[in-house]
Amino acid sequence: MVILQERMEYCTDILKQLLKELIRRNVESKFQPKILFRRAESVAERMLSAWFSFLMYKFLRRGAGKQLYQLFWATKQQTEKGPQDALTMDARYSLSEEKLLRATFDFRELTVFVIAESSTSICDTQVRVLDCDSISQVKERCLDAKYKTTPFLKDPAQMMYNTLAHYKVENKATLALLPRHATSSSYNLSSMLDGVRSEKSSVSLHTNSPTLNRFNLSNGNGLNNSHHSQKDGHSSTLRVYHLVKPASDHGPQDNQDKMVTEIYLTRLLTMKGTLQKFIEDLLEMIFSTTNGVCPMPPCIKYMFDFLDDQAREHGIAEPEVVHAWKSNALPLRFWVNLIKNPDFIFDIAKPNNIEGSLNVVAQTLMDSCSTQEHNLTKDSPSSKLLFANETDKYKNWVHRYYDEIRMMPSIADQEMNMLLAEESKEHSQDFMVFSALNELYVYVNQNKEMIFEELNQNEFALQQQLPEKFQKLLDTIEVVPDTVVVNNGSLDNYNSNETSIISECQNSCKVVGKSGKCGSTCIDCANAACKKACKNIKKPACDDCIKAEVPKCAQK
Repeated sequence: MVILQERMEYCTDILKQLLKELIRRNVESKFQPKILFRRAESVAERMLSAWFSFLMYKFLRRGAGKQLYQLFWATKQQTEKGPQDALTMDARYSLSEEKLLRATFDFRELTVFVIAESSTSICDTQVRVLDCDSISQVKERCLDAKYKTTPFLKDPAQMMYNTLAHYKVENKATLALLPRHATSSSYNLSSMLDGVRSEKSSVSLHTNSPTLNRFNLSNGNGLNNSHHSQKDGHSSTLRVYHLVKPASDHGPQDNQDKMVTEIYLTRLLTMKGTLQKFIEDLLEMIFSTTNGVCPMPPCIKYMFDFLDDQAREHGIAEPEVVHAWKSNALPLRFWVNLIKNPDFIFDIAKPNNIEGSLNVVAQTLMDSCSTQEHNLTKDSPSSKLLFANETDKYKNWVHRYYDEIRMMPSIADQEMNMLLAEESKEHSQDFMVFSALNELYVYVNQNKEMIFEELNQNEFALQQQLPEKFQKLLDTIEVVPDTVVVNNGSLDNYNSNETSIISECQNSCKVVGKSGKCGSTCIDCANAACKKACKNIKKPACDDCIKAEVPKCAQK
C-alpha cells in the first residue's frame, strides 16, 4: 500500500478486482457469507483495511479524532480517581468486570506539588494522588500533569547505562557479593523484573527528561521502588504485589476483604454513567453522515456502493449479509482497532491501565453493528449487560447510517479517481517508498517460483508477457544476501546502502530523487550497480534532468 499510495486510483482498481475475486470464491463455496471481511486472512481483506486507513485520515484529524481522544482521556482520569494495582492493572473504577479491583481497603487522597529544573515557582504544578499509589504511578501522574502538552515521543532524550568506569573500578579489584534479604526495605527488584538499568532513571525528576521518564514508566521500568515483597514460609520464591496479595498454592494468605457482587456491579454502573456521554459522542460521530464538523469521507460511499453492487451481481437478497459486509469492512476492522489502541494515532503512551475499559467500549460498538438479537440472561458477560438498555438505540444509529449512505447520489469512477489523485498528491512525501520497495523485493525473491507458476498459468499474464517481465525484473535487481530475515515486514541485518540497488543508485546519482518524473534515471553512469538499476542509461537526459542541470552521475 505504501508503494501504491502515490497512485491511489490504480491501487483502488487492484483492490476492487481482488475483492471481486474474494466475494466470488466465498459465494461459490457457500461458506457463511456474513463472516466475509471479519478476518484478515487474504490480501484483499488486509488491503481493504489499509485503504480505509489512508483515506479516513482527514476525517480522523478534523472530526472523529477529537471524540476518540476525549473518550481516552476521560477513561484515564476516571480510572485514576481510585486505587489501581500497578501490576495486575485491576482498578476500583473500570468498565471491565475482569479488571475490577475486588479488594476493599482504606486510602486517602493527597495533593502534591511538582517542581522541575525549569520551574520558577515552588508550587509550579499541582497533582492529585492517592496514598496507596505506587511510586511509578505517582511519577506518571506528575509527568502527565507537568508535560500534558508535550508529545510523548517528541525529541526523546538519550540515557547511557552506568559502567564500571563510572564507579572507578580498577583492574584486579575485589568485588563482594552480599546476600540480600527479601524483608529489607531497600530491596531492589529491578534486576529481577526488568534487568539491569541505570540508577539515573529513578533518582528524581530533576535528572530526567520528561519524554524518557514517560517512556520508561509506560513500559514498566520504574518498578524498583514501587512494590512490596514477601517470602512465604514454604519456598524462597519472591512474590511481588502492589495492592492485592497473590494467593499461594495453599490458599489465600491475606485477610483482605472482598467486595460482594452487588457492590462491584454498582462500580461498573458508576463508571458507565461517567463515560456514557463520551461514548455516545464518539458513536454519533462515527455513524453520522452530517455531523456538522467534517463531511463524511467519500471513500465510505464509494466502497459501500461497490459492496451493494457485488451483492446484486451474485443474487444475494438478504440485507443482513450486505449489512455484515459493511460492518466487518469499516467499523469492526477500522474503528474497533482505534478504540482499543488509541496510541496508533495519538502521540501517547500505550494505555495499559485502561485497556479493559476500552475493550468494553469496542465490544459495545461491535454489538451495535450486529443484526442478531442477543438474548441476555444473568449469566451473560457483564460487558454486554452493562449497555443492554442502549444497544437497541445504537443499532438504530447504524441502520440509519447505512440507509442514508445508500440513498446518497452515487460517486462516478471518474470523480472518485480525481479525489484519489488529490489524496496521493497531498501525501506524496509522507512515506519511504524506496524502503517499501526493498521489503517487497525480499518477499518476491523468496516466493519467485510460486509467482512464476501462477503467471505462467494465467492467460492474461501470458498475453501481457508478464513472466518475461518478471524475470527481467529479477535480473535487473541485485539479489539480497541470504542473511536477510523478514520479521513482521521489517528487514533484519539489512544495510540498504550496501545491498539495495535502488538506494545505491540514489546515493551515487545526483539526479535521482530530485525530479518527480525522472525516477532513477542516470546518464553516463560509471557505477556498475547503478547501470543495472537504471533503464535510461546512454539515453538523452529527460527534460526534468536537464532542468536540474545535473545530467552526469556524481560518482565516477
